[in-house]
Amino acid sequence: MPLHMTKIAFGAESPATLRAWLESQPGEARTSTRYLPKRVADMAGGSLFWIHQHRIVGRSPIIGFEETGTGRHWIRLEPRLIAVRSTPKRAHQGWRYLEDADAPPDLGTGESDDLDAMPPAMLGELARLGLV
Repeated sequence: MPLHMTKIAFGAESPATLRAWLESQPGEARTSTRYLPKRVADMAGGSLFWIHQHRIVGRSPIIGFEETGTGRHWIRLEPRLIAVRSTPKRAHQGWRYLEDADAPPDLGTGESDDLDAMPPAMLGELARLGLV
């Protein structure tokens, strides 16, 4: 079973803007990290799960990792956002490992998560209160 990682969708105003950014990248999307994961070999076939407003909102399959030439590393991703069942997740700096057993399931084609219909501010407040 592959190992995944989670990362904050920093700078994304919504999951839709995250999707737009990913899909606008030609060939592959890249985000940088300071440290190469020690368990990089376990991440073959894994995904980067994106966190937006304290919720995992989607995933992008990991293509691999590459040195940037400046002492950092690229996380190379397929340029798409696969919708997943929205699940609460605390904010954190950098990235964290996510075991396959703990990863939220993908949403089917045409399926939506009821939480997507809520205004982001309301969803954020409910998440802060631990109600969603």
